[in-house]
Amino acid sequence: MNIIISGALGRMGKTLAEAAKASGTEVVCGVDTALREQTAEFPLVKTCEQIPCQADVIIDFSVAENLNTLLNYALQTKTALVLCVTGYSDRQLRDIQEASRQIPILRGANMSFGIQVLAQLAAAAARILGKDYDIEIVEKHHNKKADSPSGTALMLSAAMQKELGGLSPVFGRHGKTGERGANEIGIHAVRGGTVSGEHEVGFYGDAEEIILTHRAENRALFARGALRGAAFLVEQPPGLYTLGDAVADLIG
Repeated sequence: MNIIISGALGRMGKTLAEAAKASGTEVVCGVDTALREQTAEFPLVKTCEQIPCQADVIIDFSVAENLNTLLNYALQTKTALVLCVTGYSDRQLRDIQEASRQIPILRGANMSFGIQVLAQLAAAAARILGKDYDIEIVEKHHNKKADSPSGTALMLSAAMQKELGGLSPVFGRHGKTGERGANEIGIHAVRGGTVSGEHEVGFYGDAEEIILTHRAENRALFARGALRGAAFLVEQPPGLYTLGDAVADLIG
């Protein structure tokens, strides 16, 4: 499998390049608007229009603002696209959906296979425990993360809302808010230091608590997950996929 890395000079882009090399995946080009000089073992360019060759898939760890350029290139070249970026607008999400009619696209807020397991466990717990338990999500990330709450926290919330109809997310609490509503899912963001990522889903009942936690100890696991998702994607017809689909494919 040959890949192009979008956001190649960022922390995740560099981590992905290292993971690709370790796995025997060839990086044929890297794209990054911050390019000043060639510092990688593969060609680097500033824009998609300058990419000198085609690849099986583009893996994007850049920023949401680059989506339009990426979609245009992927559609013109019929290249599969793995989107690992969060913070898309509603319009951008519609653009992704539209483009997936022509090319395979995998979009994930979190490229960890372990997070996919957490989402399934949280959904099952919500279904079994029902509305007798208050649900709260706490996510922690490094101080450079630009968006909050994390896309993963929103994904976890959505998984539980699907199981329990009528739940609504509440983002943080401040001031005299009154009693907690029975149909709330609290979502709270912590930013500090170099935390790679931690997500906690808590179910708080009468005299008991159930806490499900996933901790990312380094960024390499997200790079490996993106590569596994890409390997799954290049075998798929046009459509919109998630890493959960790749996990289900492995399970059979």
